[in-house]
Amino acid sequence: MSENIRLMFTPEFFGAILLPAIIGGLAVTICSSLLGVTLVLKRYSMIGDGLSHIGYGALSVAAVMNLAPLKVALPVVIIAAFILLRLSESSKLSGDSAIALFSTTALSVGILVSSKAGITNDVSHYMFGSILAMSKSDVILSVVLSVIVIAAFILLYNRIFSVTFDENFARATGVNAGIYNMIFAVLTAVTVVLGMMMMGALLISSLIVIPTLTAMRICRSFRGVVLTAGAVSVVSFLVGMFMSLLLNTAPGASIVIVNVIFFLFFSLLGTLCRKKS
Repeated sequence: MSENIRLMFTPEFFGAILLPAIIGGLAVTICSSLLGVTLVLKRYSMIGDGLSHIGYGALSVAAVMNLAPLKVALPVVIIAAFILLRLSESSKLSGDSAIALFSTTALSVGILVSSKAGITNDVSHYMFGSILAMSKSDVILSVVLSVIVIAAFILLYNRIFSVTFDENFARATGVNAGIYNMIFAVLTAVTVVLGMMMMGALLISSLIVIPTLTAMRICRSFRGVVLTAGAVSVVSFLVGMFMSLLLNTAPGASIVIVNVIFFLFFSLLGTLCRKKS
């Protein structure tokens, strides 16, 4: 372990690999936790999982066709987010059913295409994540898009709040809920695609769901849940990253385990506080 600590802070590793991973990871983590509050409250907890599977299918097709992966995956996932939202609003297909249908289909396409082309290993990092392999351009793109997502969330905070808790009332007061739902779908799609590079298609939904569930154990206000979820996600990311380096474990899985530990701790804390009151 001491050898791992020494290597972790060598200029070559820290400056070229670890620091970019931390910067890009923190940006995506904060976005995921902010958007996760609304997704959980609107009962769209699994949309991150569904969109990530759709993204994996798009990335696999892009890799086979020698196209830029993100330039293909981003518009595909955004379109998928729009379609899922429309299907849910039309009541022709429930949200969970639509997510399951689209995600399993896209995931199957991705696996078939990559296996047929013999590039399964080349796209496996999109399935399991490879945060330490993020390039400089990946980090810059993650930070720029994350700043846009966070800025949009802050600027539209009041509208997002009203649409989240009572969409019918928001419409009655003159809020165009459809537009804000569409904007939120785009923000979610962008965050999911960026998060796939860090956590992989299998684990990205954990960044969206678990910090929010953790914050809801002790917080009762929307603002409190948002701020607490953000803080928990940042701390979980940092602890999980360094734990993975010290113990030679997978970064994505380590981050999820730390998130789960926080959830259990906050659940216990919330239970104790309710008993005292």
